[in-house]
Amino acid sequence: MIPERDSMARPVHSVTRRVPLSALFTLILSVVCLLHTPAVRAQEPPYFVTYSQVLEEPGNLEVAIKGLTASPKDANAFFSPTLELEYGATAWWTTEIYLQGQATQNDSTIFTGFRWENRFRVLPIEHWINPVLYVEYEDVNGADKSILEVTGHDSISDLQTKNAEGRADIDHTIEGKIILSSNAKGWNFSENYIAEKNMMGGAWEFGYAVGASRPLALVASGRSCLFCRQNFSAGAELYGGLATVHDFGLRDTSHYAGPTLNFNLPHGPTLGFSPQFGLNDNSAGVLWRVKVSYEVQQFRDLFRGKESR
Repeated sequence: MIPERDSMARPVHSVTRRVPLSALFTLILSVVCLLHTPAVRAQEPPYFVTYSQVLEEPGNLEVAIKGLTASPKDANAFFSPTLELEYGATAWWTTEIYLQGQATQNDSTIFTGFRWENRFRVLPIEHWINPVLYVEYEDVNGADKSILEVTGHDSISDLQTKNAEGRADIDHTIEGKIILSSNAKGWNFSENYIAEKNMMGGAWEFGYAVGASRPLALVASGRSCLFCRQNFSAGAELYGGLATVHDFGLRDTSHYAGPTLNFNLPHGPTLGFSPQFGLNDNSAGVLWRVKVSYEVQQFRDLFRGKESR
């Protein structure tokens, strides 16, 4: 259990080291912009926490940067970036690596860990309800502020911990999700049920995430344009914790909800944005989320071509 920050404690005056993260983001974005491989327009619903049945196309690689910033009550403002590398291994299996960090005002900038995620499609074709199984291994320390999901009794107190204290608490966690997703008349409806277990000890923790979304236009315009309605999709999501196996329910848990918006640039990246609002005193007031993603078509063929030369 990470100790809560003492409200009377003196602030840490170490200088926040922003240069390493800024250099990393600049490098990543430069590589994405220099790629000459044709981009495929992202087909995923505009969710930040909720998963749908959409998997990565076999052989394609999606490079994405998710950013979250917030100013929690009685805590320093922070920015938490996550680099995602998602690869379509087969038509029924998508695998993904997450690299995470955070920079906290009046504290420091640190790397908080990595995650290895795998999603498996259960049914080969689309049905009224499409189940997907999700398994993830996490090696993340207690200073993590990415809030990629909420489980157990996660709360605003986790965001009030000093980096030096949180980084010393390293969790090795297995997380599973049952993803149910449906498409009807242009709408997507997705529900996630989450179970998480720290391999170092502790009880099973639970959470949920639900989302609904729709493209602003279901039929593409006959002309080429940047701000056409078919380039936008909008929706909303709700997620939170369901305590543990010993006290399953909503007591002493945190919950968030907010609108989401995606803008698919023709032949370019996809931009996402969402303000998400805390629904009780255990939650931060507002989480501001942004995302930039770029999909490289048939990434594996780049290496096959080199091998054949």
